[in-house]
Amino acid sequence: MVREFEDKNYWAVILGGSSGLGLASAKKLAAHGMNIIIIHRDRRENLPEIEESFEEIKEHEVSLHTFNVDATRKERREEMVAEITTILGEKGRVRTLLHSISRGNLKHMFGEEPTLKNDDFHLTIDAMAISLYDWSKIIFDAGLFAKDARILSFTSEGNTKAWKNYAAVSAAKVALEAITRSMALEFASKGIRANCIQAGVTVTRSFQMIPGYETLREHAVKRNPFKRLTTPADVGNAVYLLSKDEASWITGTVIPVNGGEHLK
Repeated sequence: MVREFEDKNYWAVILGGSSGLGLASAKKLAAHGMNIIIIHRDRRENLPEIEESFEEIKEHEVSLHTFNVDATRKERREEMVAEITTILGEKGRVRTLLHSISRGNLKHMFGEEPTLKNDDFHLTIDAMAISLYDWSKIIFDAGLFAKDARILSFTSEGNTKAWKNYAAVSAAKVALEAITRSMALEFASKGIRANCIQAGVTVTRSFQMIPGYETLREHAVKRNPFKRLTTPADVGNAVYLLSKDEASWITGTVIPVNGGEHLK
C-alpha cells in the first residue's frame, strides 16, 4: 500500500469519528500514513467498543489522539484547538478537516408530541452545519492548516428530497452545502479546498435513528445500479481520494459517492 502521507507530518482532524463514515475515513487515511485526531461524543457504556476500533487505527503506526467531548460547544472547541496546537508542534499541519457530526432532531411536524419546534431547527443546523465553519475558522486562525488543506463534510440526498421526520436535518444539510461553497470561494487564496460528499444510503448508527429507515434502505438497494448499499468504507475511500495531491483542483462541489444511487 502506498503511504503517501507518511513523513509529511500531515494530520486529519475528524469531528465525529468514533463510528460510521468518520471512523471508516480515519482508518483509510491512517492506512496511507496520515496522523489522526478524533473528537467524538459518546456515552461511557459505548467506549470499550469504540476503543477497540481506535486500536485498529494505531495498527497503521500513525499517531492517534482522541477526545470524548462535545465539539459543538464554543468553549470545548477553543480548548481542543489549544490541545491540537500542542500535539502538532511546530511542523505538524492539518491536511484534512472532516466534519462528521450527526446531532439532529428527527421529529414529525404535527401530531403526537414531541413535534418539531423552532429550537430543534436551531440545534440541528448549528451542530450539523454551522459548526463546520466554526471549526474551519478557528483552525485557520490558529495557523494550523497545511498549505494545501482540505475541508470535507457529509451531506445526504435529504438535501433535495423530503423524508418524514427529516426536516431539521434536511435544512442543516442545505446550510452545510451553502457554507462549503462559500468557504471554497473565500478560502481559495489561502490554499484551502472545501467539498461535500453526498453519501448513498449507508447503514450506520445515525441512519438507524431515522424513523422508517428500513424502508429507505430497501428503496436504496432497488434504485442502485449495483444493487447494494453504500458502505462506510466506500465513503472513506472518497475522503482519501479528496485528500490526495491529485485532488487539489476539486473544490466547492457536492460529490455523490453512492454507486449511482442518485441516477433513478
